[in-house]
Amino acid sequence: MQAWYHCENVYPFVPQEVLDRAESVRASLPNRYCDPKIAADLFHECLDEHLLCDDLGVNIVSIEHHSGINSLYGASTMILGIIARQTKNVRILSLGTLVSVRPDPVRIAEEYATADVLSRGRLEIGFVKSGDSEMVSGNANPVGYVDRFWEAMDVIKLALTSHDGPVSYEGKHFTHRHINIWPGAYQRPHPRFWAATGDPETSAELGRRGYINALVLRGPEASKRAFDSYRKARQDAGLPAPGSDKFAYAALCYVGDTDEEGLQVGSKLLWFLNTSLKQSPQMSKFLPGRNSPEMAPNIWRTTGARGRPADQLIGITAERAIERGILVAGNPDTVYRQIMDIYDKVGGFAHFIFVGRSGFLTHEEANKGIRLMAKEVLPRLPAATVTLNDVAPVPAAAQ
Repeated sequence: MQAWYHCENVYPFVPQEVLDRAESVRASLPNRYCDPKIAADLFHECLDEHLLCDDLGVNIVSIEHHSGINSLYGASTMILGIIARQTKNVRILSLGTLVSVRPDPVRIAEEYATADVLSRGRLEIGFVKSGDSEMVSGNANPVGYVDRFWEAMDVIKLALTSHDGPVSYEGKHFTHRHINIWPGAYQRPHPRFWAATGDPETSAELGRRGYINALVLRGPEASKRAFDSYRKARQDAGLPAPGSDKFAYAALCYVGDTDEEGLQVGSKLLWFLNTSLKQSPQMSKFLPGRNSPEMAPNIWRTTGARGRPADQLIGITAERAIERGILVAGNPDTVYRQIMDIYDKVGGFAHFIFVGRSGFLTHEEANKGIRLMAKEVLPRLPAATVTLNDVAPVPAAAQ
């Protein structure tokens, strides 16, 4: 199994009374509350944590959010390029550029190809559908965003795999007459594709495409439902059964020397759920086109903004979060047992993404958690099973 360190680079230093008064802490909170000197320190600390991961053999997740306290990584591919140049050993997963918000997938393909070349073939490309306040921040139309999600992937794949001169693409959402990116990706045919999504319909399509399905803070029950849909879709399509290499599970995670330390420090990670998810309804459940017609009525009837699975996590306790499989915390033995309990419930996964820093958890605490994960937990996790007769687990580098 591979471990992937996920750091949102959050900004928790806005006064609580301001957050309490604000209708939304994402998209509309004035950026005067973000001190650039503090932000600079946070960027340097998080990038140093990535360098520690590189030394310890822990892969890195690069993420993207916009206009809010939940993440300062708005210029995602800039961060991706820095990581690609500064690290030397581990793989880097972009999870990911918001393809349903960006207007030009070919430009995204250029950015990914550049990062892959900079890293000498260590990039993994992750797609996210996005939505909610991200659509508002990106000035994007939420109507039809799922169709744009799939079509953007197709355009990016075309751009990364075309090497004999310009090609064109004409689709429902994107038209590009001249696709000929320089440089092309380092890996051929292209870096491995992932997508972070949890609904069974999308997971089924990922299964047919053979992309890695990542579930982020969804818990074992929803993850198993998605992974089972992935497996069934491949079976129905006559494709080889997927190994655990096609599945990734993400949870908040902290490893301490003792259970008490692990739980005490790990509880700080819940800031991400309890504070940074607050969005006004017009930027979430009332956003036109955001929810499918069959889901919309029940979501609209809910009070406040808590219409989606993520919203329902607001206010969760550490004990309840561990019970639901979205927080893993304790000493190395406890964390190992918690991960394996989740592993058994969902039917296996080869990628454990651990959100190891959020809220007021410090740089020193994050470093300790990374070290203990790398040295005391990761070596004990089961080996991946590989999907046979499918794309290579890791694409070969270009010669």
